Amino acid sequence: MFSFLWFIIIGGLLGWVAGLIIGKDIPGGMIGNVIAGIIGAWIGGKLLGQWGPLVSDFYIFPALIGSILLILIVSFIFKLMNKD
Repeated sequence: MFSFLWFIIIGGLLGWVAGLIIGKDIPGGMIGNVIAGIIGAWIGGKLLGQWGPLVSDFYIFPALIGSILLILIVSFIFKLMNKD
């Protein structure tokens, strides 16, 4: 139970930090940040492997890079959709 809670907290922090780094926020507020952090961590782990400090099943550097990529892609898609 506590590992799942830490998983959500760290995922949210990673999504939030990624949003701060690139100056954009993912739609959905805090829930969007948690989702971006968790999915971004998965993407980063698949693309970059497992390196850096491990916190609650997240390797921090690949997870942060994956979260940044995910937020950039999602914000680009939303910008294209709202361009009408």
